[in-house]
Amino acid sequence: MNAAAEEPVQPRAFPWREAIHAGLFLLRLAPRDFWALTPIEFHAITGGLTPRFDLPLKDLMARFPDTKEHDP
Repeated sequence: MNAAAEEPVQPRAFPWREAIHAGLFLLRLAPRDFWALTPIEFHAITGGLTPRFDLPLKDLMARFPDTKEHDP
């Protein structure tokens, strides 16, 4: 492997447009509150710390069975 031939990986630019849209328009934060957030706080309030898991359909059906009680 030739190290000189490899190009360095360029970091991606921070998505300011999306962050501002999420903070000011979707979350409706005041600009003062938006700009006072730390990156980890912003990450948390936009769902970044939400556990990610998939429930198989079988488990969902067991948790929430269809019953005639709720039918009109």
